[in-house]
Amino acid sequence: MAAVGIMLCCLNGNGTDALTYMLEGADSAATLSLSLAGSYILWMGIMNIAKRAGLIETLSRLMRRPLRLLMPNVGEAAAPITLNLAANFFGLGNAATPFGLEAMRQLNKQAGGVDFCTNEMCMFLALNSSAIEMLPTTVLAIRTACGSADPYSIVLPTLVSSVLAAIAAIAACKLFERGAGRR
Repeated sequence: MAAVGIMLCCLNGNGTDALTYMLEGADSAATLSLSLAGSYILWMGIMNIAKRAGLIETLSRLMRRPLRLLMPNVGEAAAPITLNLAANFFGLGNAATPFGLEAMRQLNKQAGGVDFCTNEMCMFLALNSSAIEMLPTTVLAIRTACGSADPYSIVLPTLVSSVLAAIAAIAACKLFERGAGRR
């Protein structure tokens, strides 16, 4: 698409404009990437400090019981699931990915390396996708970098909508789980 757009600009005599806009876009992308990097570095540092201080293990122990209500056979996957949900809670979707992959590996290992998704895997995927987000740090960083007058105005709507999405995801999983058990 970019090549076609550049070609059309050149054919219409606007090659200079196309080059100007490409350079401005590259500059904006670099600026945005640097501001997002700062936000990620800050929150990943906080997560590492929490991990070294033992807060992650404590959080994992506290989350085992609620996780067992949603996923009875969670087992050793509770720690990476907790880290994944915590990273999503603070709006660090990219930081949550390695924890999510590890959680799926653990859940698959517990299920005996099956070739299908267990109820626990489906529930985790639904929770991960609907992720309750208290502080959407990535979006806040983008809004701040783009000069938003009130970048924090999205915090409450994001929290409310993500809680409702999580409730809907849990309900759907439990409904399908119950329906699959009747066959």
